Amino acid sequence: MTTETKRLIRVRTEKGAAFKRDGFGKKRQLSDSWRKPRGQHNKQREQKKAKGNLPKPGFGSPVAVRGMHPSGFFEVLVFTEKDLEKLDAKTQAIRISAGVGSRKRKALQEKAAESGFKILNTRVIKERVAEETPAAPEKETAKEKKAGKETKKESPVKKGPAKGEESRKKETAGEKKPVKASASKAKPAPKETAKKEEKAAKPKSKEAAKSPAKKSAPAKEEKKTGEKPAAEKAKLKKKASTGVKKND
Repeated sequence: MTTETKRLIRVRTEKGAAFKRDGFGKKRQLSDSWRKPRGQHNKQREQKKAKGNLPKPGFGSPVAVRGMHPSGFFEVLVFTEKDLEKLDAKTQAIRISAGVGSRKRKALQEKAAESGFKILNTRVIKERVAEETPAAPEKETAKEKKAGKETKKESPVKKGPAKGEESRKKETAGEKKPVKASASKAKPAPKETAKKEEKAAKPKSKEAAKSPAKKSAPAKEEKKTGEKPAAEKAKLKKKASTGVKKND
């Protein structure tokens, strides 16, 4: 890029104006993208002060730099490798389309780099590592199967110890080991024995309270003393006062 083009690009950025749509700050649905005002009473169309400038020829960028990328190249959209044949690497830079897949993009980027094109949207493409599948076990042939069966038949069978001998060994091992006393059969603590005695004494006292006291036999008292009890004497006095005669 020459010094003159650099200067023109700098002039373009300093000179450029931001033309915004009228009323974009008043309503949310309106964006700041430019729309020409056409209303009969629109203040921006009438060029009132503080209502914003309208696009005019004086705001245009220099012709030599108009439409140029800031890098100093004219941008061209590319889809296939054939599109590179028509382009000039000294004045034009390529931008690969977003619809191109990763496999074709990789080939296109490599070819563009070889021919000396500037790529504006280079992308690092990672290669997929194929997972190694475990090899399937080979099937045994009929001859190998027969040979395996014959070897099994020829191999001597190891005889284990008799069942009676095993049981005897277990019994002898059990006799040698001392049997530990279980925790459940341990002697109870003195506090626990005292509580158990109290519980055993309580029901007996309750039964004694519920059971009625034995009445003293009045016949025995009469025999000993020869006198009637005080209750019978009181009844006789009442009858004598009422005048009722006692039956013989």
